Amino acid sequence: MKEIDHLAHERNKAEFDVDAMKIVWAGSRRDFELSDRISRLVANDPAYRKDNRVVLSRKELFKNALRKAAYAWKQICELRLSEEEASRLRFFIDEPAYPDLHWGMFIPAIKGQGTDEQQQKWLPLAQNMQIIGCYAQTELGHGSNVQGLETTATFDPKSDEFIIHSPTLTSSKWWPGGLGKASTHAVAYARLMMDGQDHGVHGFIVQIRSLDDHLPLPGITVGDIGVKFGNAAYNSMDNGVLRFDHVRIPRSQMLMRVSQVTREGKYLQSDVPKQLVYGTMVYVRQAIVSSASSFLSRAVCIAVRYSAVRRQFGSQNGGPETQVIDYKTQQSRLLPLLASAYAFRFVGEWLKWLYTDVIQRLQANDFSTLPEAHACTAGLKSLTTSATADAIEDCRKLCGGHGYLCSSGLPELFAVYVPSCTYEGDNTVLLLQVARFLTKTVSLVGSGKMPVGTTAYMGRVEHLMKCTCDVRSAEDWLKPSVILEAFEARAARLSVTCARNIDKAPSLEDGISELSADLLEAAIAHCQLIVVSKFIEKVQQDIHGKGVREQLQALCNIYALSLLHKHLGDFLSTGCITPKQAALANDQLRSLYSQVRPNAVALVDAFNYTDHFLGSVLGCYDGNVYPKLYEEAWKEPLNDSVVTDGYHDYIRPLLKQQLRIAKL
Repeated sequence: MKEIDHLAHERNKAEFDVDAMKIVWAGSRRDFELSDRISRLVANDPAYRKDNRVVLSRKELFKNALRKAAYAWKQICELRLSEEEASRLRFFIDEPAYPDLHWGMFIPAIKGQGTDEQQQKWLPLAQNMQIIGCYAQTELGHGSNVQGLETTATFDPKSDEFIIHSPTLTSSKWWPGGLGKASTHAVAYARLMMDGQDHGVHGFIVQIRSLDDHLPLPGITVGDIGVKFGNAAYNSMDNGVLRFDHVRIPRSQMLMRVSQVTREGKYLQSDVPKQLVYGTMVYVRQAIVSSASSFLSRAVCIAVRYSAVRRQFGSQNGGPETQVIDYKTQQSRLLPLLASAYAFRFVGEWLKWLYTDVIQRLQANDFSTLPEAHACTAGLKSLTTSATADAIEDCRKLCGGHGYLCSSGLPELFAVYVPSCTYEGDNTVLLLQVARFLTKTVSLVGSGKMPVGTTAYMGRVEHLMKCTCDVRSAEDWLKPSVILEAFEARAARLSVTCARNIDKAPSLEDGISELSADLLEAAIAHCQLIVVSKFIEKVQQDIHGKGVREQLQALCNIYALSLLHKHLGDFLSTGCITPKQAALANDQLRSLYSQVRPNAVALVDAFNYTDHFLGSVLGCYDGNVYPKLYEEAWKEPLNDSVVTDGYHDYIRPLLKQQLRIAKL
């Protein structure tokens, strides 16, 4: 197929330095060069082919994922890739598989909760892939309510062992990725029982399969939980079920960095603060936020490029039809998603910094920022994953009928991503945790304590409760100070109103239960304020490259004003803005769409994704959509034969009137 850049005319419109924007998106020149090198290494290796995933059976799909994981590990060893390079390699392979949980959950759990001795024993084995680990916390009957887990770990002082047991059907471990068929070990969470006393949930390293023949060890029942949503999608991952029947493990395999059980059977708290356990949670959730920008940007890249290629209606005097991206209805749906991809990227960068800062403080016994870090990661995990899941589906719809084809890449992208709305914390539950933090902050402000960090705006709550938005023209909505104050006032007023109404309730829990829907809105407002503020901060940094800052400023304004439009009821009902100011915001938003439109294709080019990584005939770099769609159709296995299997048995008898109606 002749390669023609059908999007060249779009790229020629760019009003900014695309290469400079690529570096801004990557975070630094070093990160850009690293990602570019590794992504092309994967794209140019036929061993990582993924365009046939949707036609493979579940068994073939899983075996193919095992093959890729083994091949990747061989490459990592032969090329002597660093830990960072290896992580990028797994990312660009773009296939859910057991290494995701081994490196993303099992190893961090041991690092965060294991003693120095335990880390010295287990980490080399895990890091050299001599054992394969998973993270077995969620059970058939409990997920978000970790304190409700039913699996037990009973200490036997005679043998110096723990007895791990699944006392009920609902105590079966359910969902851990990598558990079903691949893992040899698990960090399993169970209730620590000693002398009939329940000491709560703790982590234990449990071997579940033999290192010789991979058979389950005595007392272990383990398998895969079955096919999940989507075509190929997450079905290359062996999410598993695990039951323990009085499985004995050495006492030394309880993760004891925070809590210990002595040989004599005494339960002790170590010198290490228990708050360190939250470090792993903060790490995982900030990684999920960063992942949101990756998935969203891929969907947006596909939708923007295809919208620039696709033409429908509007032809005059025999001329070409109108590009779909030139319709204002398409712009109003698509460009806020483009802005969101950049917004989530930058707030993800900030969360990485926050995680590093929190860990350094925890190691110095400074726990002052932990509640805020927990609230930030919980809230932003919820906000970004829900928004991204919805946005991927929106992008599919924006691509019309062709978006429904698996070859568009969008159905599989959605099916792979949507579990993030529930794993590592159900999104609604997480937002309610954020709301509790906010109402507590409001009460502390009332007692004279000044909040810091992302809640610092609460220190000006008296002003924010009565201030009026300083907007007299549409251009005023371009001022960062105006946007920030509007979002701060909305967040503060929703939180204060909730706190006041809770105070009127018979009890705290009654108030939270009754006002849960209002609390969710307050939490969302606070989290959206964080994203808007971090986007504004990014724009105000020292950014190099012709026109880059101007484009980022436009995207920042689109993100903020599209949120204002979406949540207009909040802004109006709390009195933050007037109906006239809302109308001016919409006027400005339409103007911003026109400003960004010529740069849309170049802005998604800045993501620097290879066609292999995108996995979409609609989003290919050269825009040669229709020949590729036609070519893909003939790869369908149904087309292997001209006359379909089953014709002689089912179609011919029908056509020849050889089927008879049964007589009763």
